Amino acid sequence: MEQNHVKVWDPFVRVFHWSLVLSFTVAWLSGEKLETLHAYAGYAVFGLVLLRLVWGFIGPRYARFSDFTYPPAVVKSFVKDTLHKRAQRYLGHNPAGGAMIILMLISLLLVSVTGFGVYGIEAGAGPLAMLAGSSEGLKEVFEETHEFFANLLLLMVVIHVAGVVVESVLHRENLVKAMFTGRKRS
Repeated sequence: MEQNHVKVWDPFVRVFHWSLVLSFTVAWLSGEKLETLHAYAGYAVFGLVLLRLVWGFIGPRYARFSDFTYPPAVVKSFVKDTLHKRAQRYLGHNPAGGAMIILMLISLLLVSVTGFGVYGIEAGAGPLAMLAGSSEGLKEVFEETHEFFANLLLLMVVIHVAGVVVESVLHRENLVKAMFTGRKRS
C-alpha cells in the first residue's frame, strides 16, 4: 500500500454503504410488483440504518457523527466554496457530505416506518401488524408519506453521487475507490 495513503473508512462503514446501496436499489425496483422482496429489502434497509446509527456513536473517528456534523452555516459556506472550486479538502466526510448522510438516514428511517405501516395495514404483518384493519385514510397517509420519502431519497442519491463526482474532480481523488478500499490520500 502506498505510504501517502491513510485508512479513513473502516470495514463496517464500507460494507454498510454498499449493502445499503444494494438494499435500497432492490426495494426501489421491486416496489409494488414484488411485495415480499420489497418488504425484505425494506427490513434490510431498516436494520442497516439502525446499525449505522449505533456505529455513528461508537465507531472509529471517521464513522462518528461528531466527526462530520457541522452547523448549517458551515455547510452553506462549504457548498458555496465548492461551487467556486475552492472548497477545502476533508479527509473524512466534508460538511455537505455529512449533512447529506444525516438527511438520508432520517429519510431512510421514515421510509422504513411508513413502509411498516402500509405492510401492517395491508397484510397484518410486520412490526406494525397491530394496524391491520385500520382505516383507508390512515393507509393512504402511510402510502403517500412512504412514496414521498422514497422519491426524496432517490433525489438525494442523485445529489450525493453528483457531490462525489465533483469532489473527486476538484480534489483529484477517486472517492468511489476510497469507499471500497477505505483509504484516501493523506
